[in-house]
This record gives sequence, C-alpha cells and structure tokens, in this order.
Amino acid sequence: MAGKEITIKAADGGDFMGYLAMPETESGPGVVVIQEIFGVNDFMREITDSYAKAGYMALCPDLFWRQEPNIQLTDQSEEEWARAFELFSGFDLDKGVQDLDSTIETLRVLDGCSDKVGTVGFCLGGRLAYLSATRTKADAAVGYYGVMLTEHLNETINAPLVLHVATEDEYMPKEQQDEMQAGLAGNDKVMIYVYEGQSHAFARAGGEHFDQASADAASERTLDHFRVHLG
Repeated sequence: MAGKEITIKAADGGDFMGYLAMPETESGPGVVVIQEIFGVNDFMREITDSYAKAGYMALCPDLFWRQEPNIQLTDQSEEEWARAFELFSGFDLDKGVQDLDSTIETLRVLDGCSDKVGTVGFCLGGRLAYLSATRTKADAAVGYYGVMLTEHLNETINAPLVLHVATEDEYMPKEQQDEMQAGLAGNDKVMIYVYEGQSHAFARAGGEHFDQASADAASERTLDHFRVHLG
C-alpha cells in the first residue's frame, strides 16, 4: 500500500511532516528512517517503503522543517548540493534529536505498532541514529556512514547499535574511523561493519558511489539486527 504523510507534534510547539509507510498487515514493530542532507526526497521515501515491505511500520520525519519544511533535493546538481550543505550547516543538532525523539514516540503509540521502535539513518541521519541510541528510548539503532561520530564517543550507548562504515568515506577520514573504533572497542552494544574500498553513500541507489553488493550486505545486516531486537 502507498505511504502517506502524517503530522508529528514537536515537543516545544509546532508540528512537522512524517512520511509513513505501513506493512500489508498494518501492524508490526516500528522503524524511524532518518534522512540524509537532501530531505525527505524520493530516495528516502523508497527506503521507508522498503521497510514497510519487510514488515515494519516505517516513518521518515522532515527534520529540516525548522529551517524550511518539505525539502526534497536530489544529488544530481551543484545547486542542490549547495542547498543541502547550507541546510546541514544550519541544522540544530539538539533540536533535531528532540524532533527525532518525538517521531519515535509518535510511532510507538500509533495503532498497530508493537511498542518496539528502531531507527536507521544515513549520513546526517547516521549521526542522528547514533544519538538515538544515546539520547532517546529507541530499542535498536543503525547508522549508515554517519558523520562526526567522534564528537559523541563519551555518550553512553543504551540501545543495541549497528554502524556501517565505508573505509574511503570522504566525510569520515581514516583517523576519525580509527578514533571511533578505539572509542567503541569492547562495547557489547555496538557492532561495526566495515566496507573496504567503499565511499560515503554507497547505499544511495543512483548515487555516484552506489555499490549494489555493499548495499545489499548492509541491508541484510540491518534487517537481522531489527529482527533480533524489535521482533
């Protein structure tokens, strides 16, 4: 069934859009899909739909709404890239986590939700997925090529967390990758999968660095993680 847009209430007033896709059963665990720097565009909606097809109630929130609602950019032009980085630079991380938390709890109480909610995010969303494991009540989290994760290594990880890391990620240099690996070593709540030779956004279909084999492997590992921790 086709997805639809719903309204999510922000904790500090106002509201924002979320794209909701339901499984055929119209019930199941929840998955919050967290956007890249291009907004809730066609790619993020397709990802959200894919989690619904896998049996999850999937919800992708518009986390740029405080700057400009309904951003839907692509990675196909310099102008869109420039706007995306402008939005990234102006993004209030703490407010973003607050809005992510509101999304998680909105999904948790929707009719049909099993009460278990996980998160999966890409790029900026990968950073937010990490923070959902430290600052929200998410039951499981998955981050794809998250950026600036080394800034959060001192935060306590409360939810089981998977990180998909590309060795040639231009937005996470190797020294940061090494720092992250060292900082998370021995943490039994964290599983890090490394994709040798892959670049940032290796799972963005149609993108410059898309790699089908790596994207398929990461997706399978993500779904396994959710099956274990969300049911």
